[in-house]
Amino acid sequence: MTAMRPPREPNGGQEAGTPGRGGGQGGSGQARRPGRAVGEGGAPGGAPVLPGLGGQVVLVTGASGGIGRGIALRFAAAGADVVVHHRAGREAARALVGEIERGGGSALAIRADLTAEAECHRLVAEAAGWRGRLTGLVNNAGVQPTQDLAGMSLADWRAVADPNVHSVFACTQAAAEVLRAGGGGWVTHIASIEADRPAPRHAHYCASKAAVVMHARAAALEYGAYGIRVNSVSPGLIDRPGLAGDWSEGVRRWQRAAPLGRLGRPEDIGDACVFLASPMASWITGHDLVVDGGVSARPTW
Repeated sequence: MTAMRPPREPNGGQEAGTPGRGGGQGGSGQARRPGRAVGEGGAPGGAPVLPGLGGQVVLVTGASGGIGRGIALRFAAAGADVVVHHRAGREAARALVGEIERGGGSALAIRADLTAEAECHRLVAEAAGWRGRLTGLVNNAGVQPTQDLAGMSLADWRAVADPNVHSVFACTQAAAEVLRAGGGGWVTHIASIEADRPAPRHAHYCASKAAVVMHARAAALEYGAYGIRVNSVSPGLIDRPGLAGDWSEGVRRWQRAAPLGRLGRPEDIGDACVFLASPMASWITGHDLVVDGGVSARPTW
């Protein structure tokens, strides 16, 4: 679940290529640089100290805005070189690259339409060619439209499945070949708490995120022998500019339900991804890490 706005609820500014809808483990073997403070900070009182990911080259899909931007910034803060994927957000992606570079980091923007299998493979190849290696992939791109299940066409269903599920499959398959050749690495999918907690008018989205969680587990099973770890991160409601005004009732409801009493921030998801990419998570694979302020602990009966 990510920042929502009625009547269409885009997935935190992520992009996958559908118009109008809404260290680590393995890799380089190089010494890691200490983490740097780049861009968005963490909790009030100072950003958390991040594991050093120097020497890692990380591809983040759908990184031009929202959650993807927060993820890219946190990887840069940890010392990784970051490939910023975008589809339509060219200027936002360039601005993000500039922000990372001004903070002493290294980043590259690449455009690709991830609804096309060939584009997924091209993106991974260009990302790996930039520094001569790739150590990790964050499958963040996706869409989150809203629509009643009754009357939904197969085309409507596929318009969510293609960017949310099929792009994850294609990008992971392409990245796994590169990671395997490099001696191992990691992949993290951005799913949602709606993978197992459905919401009205989100049937296609919920089903797609459930598929993403299971894909991570299946991929972890098959790729583990090659030193590749695969996990997923399931966000709760993530804040964005204007959300409180657009959906005030929903924001208040969330704040009452969340034991920690606040909405998530993009950097909360970024920190979870950095942890899963780090040596601290070297024995974690096939896991879905829920980052929702405790909402999933709330009784539903």
